[in-house]
Amino acid sequence: MQSGTNMNSPSQQALSLTRRQLFGRTAAGLGTAALATLLGRDALASESAVPPHLAHFAPKAKRVIYMLHGGAPSHVDLFDYKASLEKYRGQQLPDSVRGNQRLTTMTAGQKQLLVLPGITKFNQHGQSGAWLCDFLPHTASIADDLCFIKSMHTEAINHAPAVTLFMTGAQTPGRPSIGAWLSYGLGSLNDNLPTFVVMTSRDKEASCGQLFFDYYWGSGFLPSKHQGVQLRSSGDPVLYLSNPPGVSRDVRRGVLNDLDSLNEAHLNEVGDPEIATRISQYEMAYRMQTSVPEIADLSTEPKEILDLYGPDVLRPNSYAGNCLRARRLAERGVRYVQLFHAGWDQHANLPTQLKIQCQDTDQPSAALVKDLKQRGLLDETLIVWAGEFGRTVFGQGDIKAKAYGRDHHGRCFTIWLAGGGIKPGFTYGQTDDFCYNVAQNPVHVHDLQATLLHCLGFDHRKLTFKFQGRYFRLTDVEGTVVKPILA
Repeated sequence: MQSGTNMNSPSQQALSLTRRQLFGRTAAGLGTAALATLLGRDALASESAVPPHLAHFAPKAKRVIYMLHGGAPSHVDLFDYKASLEKYRGQQLPDSVRGNQRLTTMTAGQKQLLVLPGITKFNQHGQSGAWLCDFLPHTASIADDLCFIKSMHTEAINHAPAVTLFMTGAQTPGRPSIGAWLSYGLGSLNDNLPTFVVMTSRDKEASCGQLFFDYYWGSGFLPSKHQGVQLRSSGDPVLYLSNPPGVSRDVRRGVLNDLDSLNEAHLNEVGDPEIATRISQYEMAYRMQTSVPEIADLSTEPKEILDLYGPDVLRPNSYAGNCLRARRLAERGVRYVQLFHAGWDQHANLPTQLKIQCQDTDQPSAALVKDLKQRGLLDETLIVWAGEFGRTVFGQGDIKAKAYGRDHHGRCFTIWLAGGGIKPGFTYGQTDDFCYNVAQNPVHVHDLQATLLHCLGFDHRKLTFKFQGRYFRLTDVEGTVVKPILA
């Protein structure tokens, strides 16, 4: 594995300590807050595999907005239209199609695996002729801005390992998330906001949501300042951001100054980079007291923009509100915004819940693309819309009853991309006649990760960090850039 230009060698560490000691000894002249900022940037310079703010080659994108739809949206019902499926309705899925695929415990004992075509109509849209179901009229309106990948595949069969693989490059928790890798490699564009921000939402009915674990946006073995900061749409936008009752901003500043002095003394003594992280994060939290509430407050947006994102935009903890906040974060220089939305795990309520999920997410997702485009930000913002896997073409339960659904399916599924460096109005990859296996141009999770990093100017093999004696990277030991989808 290539190590790139890793800067974690003993000589670099020694040089880093010397700089920190120098800053510590001149603290009185520099001022505490300024020192904290310098230490934070110094820590980034010493730990990064590339110099801060410098990618391996010219990037097409400056930032990412990643919309992860937890629970796995059904590609069979939303994107992957197969006219020939109707003639197999209610018939047993051929053994030749299924092969030796393992099923989850939810359908492994099911006596019949009966084919269930998409539950609503499909139509082609735009000059690209992209097929979309009738539940996605707003997404259909931006079809020519999107790149659909219909040949995604993954080994993961359960939700948490599958999301963890997409977010961190491994099915087991503990590795840095993709946002942390980008924070580590690219650095910050705004000293008053985090580099990596996370927001979560769930469906209105709260009927089939998956849990979102903190390690989905964790920093793993990277310095902890690279972990995602969760932004909430009700109460304090960030936990503990407000001063306690009776504590003014001036008092808080004085406490931070004293705390910084203690941390600086400890840093000079032991040289632990996590202490520098602590100093910089305390200062970031102080600056966020004014910058974050302004981001979270949507009341300053004009009515036409609120209308663009739909009727739920002002509802607390809504996906629509989070999409609008994602645009506000992007235009203020946040490098990576991660939106998690739960509610797509439709094992027994597909006929009712799929439409509700589309009503929750279709208009806001399309609005985000339109909003960025009209502001001239789409070309430099890479947007990802994805689930962790797809759903089976066969029904789970009695497909003649009202309560039925689809099981997990990792062999093939569909995602879409837009913006920064991605070819618009394009469909890549193809599945078989049963939406069950990849028939052409397979794209693995690691291939997608390699492609995203490429759009941001990184060779995924060279963005590395040494941990426990080996150089790690987001794509582990795999991944190939999907060049045909690049603009």
